[in-house]
Amino acid sequence: MYERMLNKQVMPSIEEMTDYCGKNAELFSMLNEWMVTTFDTEQKVVFPYGNNYGWAIAHRKKNKLICNVFAEDGAFTVMMRLSNKQYETIYEQLEKYTQEYIDNKYPCGDGGWIHYRVTCHEYFEDVKKLLSMKFL
Repeated sequence: MYERMLNKQVMPSIEEMTDYCGKNAELFSMLNEWMVTTFDTEQKVVFPYGNNYGWAIAHRKKNKLICNVFAEDGAFTVMMRLSNKQYETIYEQLEKYTQEYIDNKYPCGDGGWIHYRVTCHEYFEDVKKLLSMKFL
């Protein structure tokens, strides 16, 4: 479960990526649409970090990477970096599941990266809160 689209030789369409997310396909589609309409991001299908990461939709604003959204079998994972201050600002408003991702983030400068798996509507709402912090 949660396998990613790893065949680098065949670039999937956004529709194929959406379908691959199965029961969470609607949330995958809603998140990508929300990023474009709310924050005016540009989205592009990419194979960004090597064979273990697979295909994703990269969201950029003026060439700055906002996040990557990786399609998975039955879910999707959002990879993003926030500063410690951004994480602290929103921490108490998030589900325990989300707080655990922040507690175990991969440190990078003054902050860190999380690979946040969305498997339900509650986690979808939390990832939107996290991504909103990038624009404050």
